Amino acid sequence: MKGFNHPEWTKNKNIYEVNVRQYTPEGSIKAFMEHLPRLKAMGVDILWLMPINPVGELNRKGTLGSQYASQNYTELDPSLGDKSDLKHLVETVHEMGMYLLIDWVANHTAWDNVWVDEHPDWYKRNEQGELYPYTYDDGKKIEYWTDVLGLDYSSHALWQGMTDAMAYWVKEFDIDGFRCDVAGLVPTEFWEFATDQLHQIKHLFMLAEWSSPDLHNKAFDMTYDWGFYELMGKVARDEKRVSDIPLYLEELFQKYPRDAYRMVFTSNHDKNTWEASDEEFFGASFKAFSVLAATLYGMPLIYSGQESWLDKRLSFFEKDPIDWKNYELEELYTQLLTLKRDNEALWNGPYGAMPVFHKSNNENVICYTREKNNNSVTVTINLSAEVQPYSTHNANKELQPYEFFISLNN
Repeated sequence: MKGFNHPEWTKNKNIYEVNVRQYTPEGSIKAFMEHLPRLKAMGVDILWLMPINPVGELNRKGTLGSQYASQNYTELDPSLGDKSDLKHLVETVHEMGMYLLIDWVANHTAWDNVWVDEHPDWYKRNEQGELYPYTYDDGKKIEYWTDVLGLDYSSHALWQGMTDAMAYWVKEFDIDGFRCDVAGLVPTEFWEFATDQLHQIKHLFMLAEWSSPDLHNKAFDMTYDWGFYELMGKVARDEKRVSDIPLYLEELFQKYPRDAYRMVFTSNHDKNTWEASDEEFFGASFKAFSVLAATLYGMPLIYSGQESWLDKRLSFFEKDPIDWKNYELEELYTQLLTLKRDNEALWNGPYGAMPVFHKSNNENVICYTREKNNNSVTVTINLSAEVQPYSTHNANKELQPYEFFISLNN
């Protein structure tokens, strides 16, 4: 297929974020591996491990520190296990027909990263030549990331050093790609430089934690769709209407290449920790919006614990294991992930179909069809907390609060 050269295996896949630290009481790779058969049975395809490098100790936040404050890019956090455990995990994942990405933080390091002494010229410094905490400014707010230092990409030696560090995990552990933290804070030219070399080792799947369309030109298969997450929340809170969803997508599809994968989610570690649990953000509407996120467009993400109704915010700097309860949403996710995999119309990017929205006699109900090569999927969802009448071309229905229907034509 012309356009961006996605790994062929990604065309109908989903992604699952693994917070290894909080996944089990042990917080280890070995303990997490006990969940692999369950995740495989649920239909999970791609596992994304949150950062696996040792966490910095100097200026650490909380007891455990941030997994995004790396002390050494080519070492494994000993709290997760040893490197033989990671190799066994990757091998087992591959044997089960799944894939594995690791989280990569190229923008900043811990204060006590080995590079601070080995390559002091790779770091940003103030006018006095001193190291200083990384300051994040997105034009709306300023955050002081006191536990990390910013890397200076005006040094081209850093470009090769960072690429070599990434290549280590591909060569030694046979990982399938990277989720790249705050990718837009690092020059796009670096990512293009790095992926050009990395793909010579193995054709990787690259996910950017950013949303700039230009990242799709050469470097990244997929970017985040934060905007759709926010829109779903506003619809759930009656701040936006169902009719705003087609308008959002129309504008979105004008901005991004047709072959771009967008990641669609109802939560991730950032949203869960810093903003809202699933219960806080969606409440009773969660299942309805999960169906929307899994079927409308893009690649759906599931965050650790969502299959057991993640009704709490997981702590970021302290030990806070997931309460797995009774996996009450596992059946729903199994159905949705199977639906996506088995229906070409729902596949990712150019491999699937664009949604066609049906005019509705009810502004609280959304109905759309995706159709490709004689495969057609129609989804109807009541996105309100009230019973809604809904008319189709051949029937009048009454939809219960947040009720949904999915019909197939193969």
